[in-house]
Amino acid sequence: MKKRLFTYTTLFIVLLACSDDFTEIAPVGALADEALANETGVDLLLTGAYSALDGIRNNQGAPDWAVSGDNWWFDVISDDAHKGSTDGDQPDLFALEIFDWATANPYIFGKWNGLYAGVNRANAVISLINSSEEGDLTAKLAEARFLRGHFNFELQKIYGNPAYISDENYAATEFNQPNPGPIWEQIEADFQFAIDNLPASQDDDGRPDSWTAKAFLGKAHLFQADWAPALALLKDVIDNGPYALNTEFVDNFNAAGENGPESVFAIQFAADDGQSFNGNRGGTLNFPGGGPFNPETCCGFYQPTQDLANAYKTDGSGLPLLDTFNQSDIANDAGVDTNDTAYDADTKTYDPSLDPFVTEQGPLDPRLDYTVGRRKIDYNGFGAHPGKIWIRATFGDISGPYLPKKNVYQAGELGNNQGTGAWGEQRSGINYNIMRFADVLLMAAEAAVETNDLVLALDYVNRVRNRAKNMTYVQARGAEDEVIEGTPAADYQIEPYASFASQDFARKAVRFERRLELGMEGHRLFDLRRWGVALETINTYAENEARTIPNFGDKFRAYEPKHDLLPLPLNAIDLSGGILNQNDGF
Repeated sequence: MKKRLFTYTTLFIVLLACSDDFTEIAPVGALADEALANETGVDLLLTGAYSALDGIRNNQGAPDWAVSGDNWWFDVISDDAHKGSTDGDQPDLFALEIFDWATANPYIFGKWNGLYAGVNRANAVISLINSSEEGDLTAKLAEARFLRGHFNFELQKIYGNPAYISDENYAATEFNQPNPGPIWEQIEADFQFAIDNLPASQDDDGRPDSWTAKAFLGKAHLFQADWAPALALLKDVIDNGPYALNTEFVDNFNAAGENGPESVFAIQFAADDGQSFNGNRGGTLNFPGGGPFNPETCCGFYQPTQDLANAYKTDGSGLPLLDTFNQSDIANDAGVDTNDTAYDADTKTYDPSLDPFVTEQGPLDPRLDYTVGRRKIDYNGFGAHPGKIWIRATFGDISGPYLPKKNVYQAGELGNNQGTGAWGEQRSGINYNIMRFADVLLMAAEAAVETNDLVLALDYVNRVRNRAKNMTYVQARGAEDEVIEGTPAADYQIEPYASFASQDFARKAVRFERRLELGMEGHRLFDLRRWGVALETINTYAENEARTIPNFGDKFRAYEPKHDLLPLPLNAIDLSGGILNQNDGF
């Protein structure tokens, strides 16, 4: 059995030879490099670099959830999710959702600092190994360079023009480097080194191997529209790598599927008793604002949009409504209170048979009810979702009628996965998949479309759709909220595509499939941006979303070309002494 690498491990005993903060020069740590220049010391520093994957390091006043490694709040900037809760709670995130952006926003600065903390921790390992005379540490060096490549990839896709901090600059404590343009060349070099020097498999779950690095290099090429090299790399991973789709879609978001065949690279979260430091602190807000858990959870953020829910409608033959999905809304209970007869507030029990609300029955893609929490539909085994009683918002807020379901506890898993902190916060022990095999298949499908290999693209898309077709569907609930085995909760209809008739149709189908498969996983905004359709898509979404949330249109500003990148944080520019240049439009 593989050992598990806990990336959140707090290494108080090891002080790095630099500050985690991009803008701060710190003294050399208490432990000299000579004392660490061996395999044990390198591994300690390397564990510290893995621990930065969660983003919760050196937040500089930003809350944990502002630097979350699972990128959940970037979905709030897209058409997949609303901030949720009340508009006045977390006003800085609310400002991002409505595109009232300021360069001093702590979410923007917190994410910047969290990623550069990861870069500098990886550089600490690289610098130490390069100065060490201890044996062959090439594989450890490859792990560190993979991590640096990942952190820089995130900086590149989020900010567009980050500064590149090398291990040489790290060693010289010259942190404030200029940002003349993209750093793709350096990212590719790190991933290529990892491909060439990592083993084909690892003993510890959570550590990358050569196949992981190959998938990430393919993604780096994809983001640059380098279609042929992207396809070659991703196809090699698909054909020869160790990955496969989980039989059950839901196993990508629960404890049962952690580090399974579909996981390419994941943040290794773990729940501890009491104050959990190894759980997902960045996602602590993203649970129902009331029941169904014990203790009750906080805080009702990260709610799926009506637009996302509509995308799961199918046409009666099991195919998505690529062009017309948002012409009407699936039945929803926006503005409708939970029926007092159906819900007993004293016992916190809900009888869906007494609830007059009529839930949309379909035809629907079955992935809807593993992604979006809908009224009267089972909520992760905890019973039917009763509606407003579990949603922490007033009807005047931008929140909507839905709850998130991915990476939220399943019934029966609380003992293993529920790490708690103060004020009801949740620090889930469920891993977050930074990349999973379905993503690899769909990236390869996209590259195949752009190289006009429509047969290959069709095969990859249909692998994903057939998994969804053959998985276990969410089951219906009876009069006493019991599961009715063998009876799906809705009319689920999903089928593979028979063919891709043209490149334009194939492109549309692949892009739509990414949303259906990867919704609420932190990818949507970056897909829209790299496809060059973010402005049109998000502004149209805001207009349509006002049908469900009437005041959304009044509060929403507008997506402008400048929003294709986050601005560089004002504090970072000021502390750099003017070395850093701001992105256009800010």
